[in-house]
Amino acid sequence: MAELRKGKFKGDDPFSIARDWLAEAIESEQNDPNAAALATAAPGDVPNVRMVLIKSIERDSFVFYSNYGSVKAKEIEASGFAAFVIHWKSLRRQIRVRGPVEKYDGEEADGYFESRSLKSKIGAWASRQSQPLKSRSELITEAARIGARFGTNPPRPDFWGGFRLRPLEIEFWADGKFRLHDRFRWTRSNFNEAWKVTRLYP
Repeated sequence: MAELRKGKFKGDDPFSIARDWLAEAIESEQNDPNAAALATAAPGDVPNVRMVLIKSIERDSFVFYSNYGSVKAKEIEASGFAAFVIHWKSLRRQIRVRGPVEKYDGEEADGYFESRSLKSKIGAWASRQSQPLKSRSELITEAARIGARFGTNPPRPDFWGGFRLRPLEIEFWADGKFRLHDRFRWTRSNFNEAWKVTRLYP
């Protein structure tokens, strides 16, 4: 199969391919080239989907951040799994990812939180994500209170941090003429197994 994967699909490491595609998208997408539609579901419940930002593509995982009290976090904790898709309209490509998720906490999360803008830090503290909110003024008041409490350097809240999705399946899709698209699915049944690559009908 390797000899059939050329050009944009070439490579023996799906994470390297994903990083290359993201680097291209950064040059062509107007807004948030790292935006992904993340799907989660508690066992036996209806799936939810929302946009998140993939903040890093590591050696064996994709990392995003959220409030640990959010619906997405609770569903991830309940099921242990998630999936996402990134679609780049400018490149006419997409990546689909599925697999188990674990918390990405500690020094890595502290470092990312420290790199965020002051407004984003205050927003993380002020928002009780997914909970009912009486009015916007209540949120603004809480943000002001947090700003007065911490000044210019709020620490990372213990209820906010990262998640690492370690895929068991990654699919790369690219637009083709006459809707004859190219799709390659990388799969493995466990993390010690070598990737199997399959070309799929579009």
